[in-house]
Amino acid sequence: MNTETDVLVLGGAGVDTIVYVPELPLPYADSYMVRPGIETRAGQTGDFVALGVSALGLRTHHLDMIGDDHAGDLVRALHKDRGIALTEVPLPGGTKRAVNLVGPDGRRLSLYDDSRSREADRLPPATVRALAATSRHAHVSITYPCAFALPELREAGVTISTDLHNWDGADTYHEAFAHEADIVFLSTTALTDTERTMRRISERGRAGAIVATAGAEGAYLLADGELSHIPAVTPPGPVVDSNGAGDAFAAGYLFGRLTGEPPRRCALYGAVAGAHACTVPATRAESIGRDDLLARVAECEAAA
Repeated sequence: MNTETDVLVLGGAGVDTIVYVPELPLPYADSYMVRPGIETRAGQTGDFVALGVSALGLRTHHLDMIGDDHAGDLVRALHKDRGIALTEVPLPGGTKRAVNLVGPDGRRLSLYDDSRSREADRLPPATVRALAATSRHAHVSITYPCAFALPELREAGVTISTDLHNWDGADTYHEAFAHEADIVFLSTTALTDTERTMRRISERGRAGAIVATAGAEGAYLLADGELSHIPAVTPPGPVVDSNGAGDAFAAGYLFGRLTGEPPRRCALYGAVAGAHACTVPATRAESIGRDDLLARVAECEAAA
């Protein structure tokens, strides 16, 4: 295969409005004065994975549906500024948006605008096949059109990863992503039995590695039938924002995977990248670089 791209990211492009609030949950009041100021910037899950793997030196291409609107212009500008190839398909409902409330401890509450999707939204199969044919790996966001792209990716022979985010282990919408991916990321937030959910994904799908992130408690890795705990990594600065931490973890893990590291070391890469992301305000789209990642991983291994 003649590869031009290390990681093809599908879906997850959009714009977030960031609001820092005095506490979460936020008690009812007629109004709040908030600081820092409210800001709108490009960057949702697919954008942040693309930024993360690109910052680590992997050749990256992003494919998604984007609206002909100001929000879409922000997404296009972000990719142009960071030198990340972007193939866009028109999104009639407009570019995806969310409002993220961030508390003083860095926790986030995301209000996702679900009105942008249409039943007919699709990523053109020919475009998916053409990009997959020159890619080593595809990371698939769980946004609606991406489910229909999974057969083309599988037929192209690329390895696939996905992030189920706060899946509860039962919602059937997530199953196609969970069962078609070779690497599955998810959060423990909504799970009642993390190990059982991870093993069910393994038994029903094709994933060789499943990672459940648990915030300050670290993460859990299921690989080769063995479940292990990945300790949390101490952030290199104050925790200000958890926005994008899961995407950074996925990017770090994929960097390890595509450079030939075993699953547990890939998870350490992810933990270091995720910890770094928690020190970056959500109003900035900033990812850890390769040199910093490798240096911090070496420090963690020396300390262990």
